Amino acid sequence: MPANPVLWNLDERGVATVTLNRPEVNNAYDAGLIHGVLSAMDELGKKTELRVVVLKGNGKHFQAGADLKWINAVRPQSPDENEAVSRATFEAVQRLNRLPIPTVALVQGGCFGGGTGVISACDVVIAADNAVFSITEVRWGLTAAIIIPQLCDAIGVRQVRRYALTGERFGAHDARRIGLVHDVVPLTDLEAAGAKVVEQLLANGPEALAETKALAMESSFGGMSVEDDAYARLVRMHAAKRQTAEASEGLASFAEKRAGNWGGGKA
Repeated sequence: MPANPVLWNLDERGVATVTLNRPEVNNAYDAGLIHGVLSAMDELGKKTELRVVVLKGNGKHFQAGADLKWINAVRPQSPDENEAVSRATFEAVQRLNRLPIPTVALVQGGCFGGGTGVISACDVVIAADNAVFSITEVRWGLTAAIIIPQLCDAIGVRQVRRYALTGERFGAHDARRIGLVHDVVPLTDLEAAGAKVVEQLLANGPEALAETKALAMESSFGGMSVEDDAYARLVRMHAAKRQTAEASEGLASFAEKRAGNWGGGKA
């Protein structure tokens, strides 16, 4: 039996630890991981004692974005099926984004593509000094449509216009400089740094925390609900781009470990 792609537990303080658990593919997301996140959010939402959620990635890397082999398998399906995949992906990020309790992400190793959207949806992000980031979608002929709002909240439009267009990699200290993460610590101190933030959060009034977070979300780019027209547009864009010839070439370049051939020239 395959391992559960998302693990979670809740301690006696009301602190939940949610762990992405596909280390064999660097925690790249597929349908199983997406639905695992949604299921974890469903179960935790029933816990009245829940106070804080800590998000982690099992293994050497936090989260490597989409599993591109899975994306390539999704592409030939119908437009409706592709939209359903994008909708589930968006909902997983937004459920995390809109939780009425504080969320803390602990990031080590690679955090690429959708992973940058996931941490942008968390309230506090601590990175190990070995963390590496990239908003990678354009490299594979895809668009980061469903995480752009969260990224704009985290790092601002100006930085999104650089890093989502170049797809370049950048380290933990640059991630802190642009606001994607709050603190950078040695890898060996990552758990302790997270525990310190959790203790600070637990010292505060739960209702005051929920109200403060809700007020902050009112002015955010990423605060949209799944009923919003803007949400539906992002889902359509995300799904439609996956089925283009450009995406086909981009995914082929990934599989063949070569540069993408855009418009007949060499990238």
